[in-house]
Amino acid sequence: MAAPRPTVLVTGAGGRTDTLSLLPSPPVSPTKTRRIRLPRRAIPVLTLVESIAGQIVFSKLRERSDQFAARGLVRSEESKQKIGGADDVYVADIREAEHLAPAVQGADALVILTSASPKMKPGFDPTKGGRPEFYYEDGAYPEQVDWIGQKNQIDAAKAAGVKHIVLVGSMGGTNPNHPLNSLGNGNILVWKRKSEQYLADSGVPYTIIRPGGLQDKDGGVRELIVGKDDELLQTDTKAIPRADVAEVCVQALQYEEVKFKAFDLASKPEGEGTPTKDFKALFSKVTARF
Repeated sequence: MAAPRPTVLVTGAGGRTDTLSLLPSPPVSPTKTRRIRLPRRAIPVLTLVESIAGQIVFSKLRERSDQFAARGLVRSEESKQKIGGADDVYVADIREAEHLAPAVQGADALVILTSASPKMKPGFDPTKGGRPEFYYEDGAYPEQVDWIGQKNQIDAAKAAGVKHIVLVGSMGGTNPNHPLNSLGNGNILVWKRKSEQYLADSGVPYTIIRPGGLQDKDGGVRELIVGKDDELLQTDTKAIPRADVAEVCVQALQYEEVKFKAFDLASKPEGEGTPTKDFKALFSKVTARF
């Protein structure tokens, strides 16, 4: 009889990012590659599967069904039906801690993609000059989603014995005056940074990925670049396709080198450099723990 596959959970709520987790790996000799070799299919949980990035990560995990038995987490039954209504998709409110236990029970890894999403106020006319104004819906402010919601996910995963949490944040968190913080007076990067620190202090093996501006472009055709402390924001390479962020999330589940690490992530324009295929080499460039 074939060994069971490890489980990964992908979680999330509307317009927000996702979460994923893996089982423990066996000891690895320091003289050999440190790619994780799982005794069964990993069970990662991915949150915010209804988001664009969440759907891409979930799809990539399902394509690797010999490695992963993925679970998705969405905010509503309606969202679940929109992505097929499968039994491996759970419905939960990440703002309510008690809702998360069933989804993470028995999971090996958690990939957190949840993020608050500002909306533009109606009535803006670009022909009249000025700037658009933004707001957050009630109950969907960054403090509630990016702090309380992510903290609840981390706590639930830790209580369930999850062995690896991959958290997708954002570049810009070192600057409290970043323009994104002014949108809807939400201070979104402040709250994201707080949840990142909470994860780093949790004791659970973690990987924090901070991508630059997200693009709806093809993945797998660009050279990826890692950095730290928002240094990439001072360069011309400060954006990345969502599909490439999704692939990095999946790859992060497979390498010991990227545990207890945090990094900024961007890509060169298509046609410049060599498309990244060796993720072990990419992750070996990551040195920062936060």
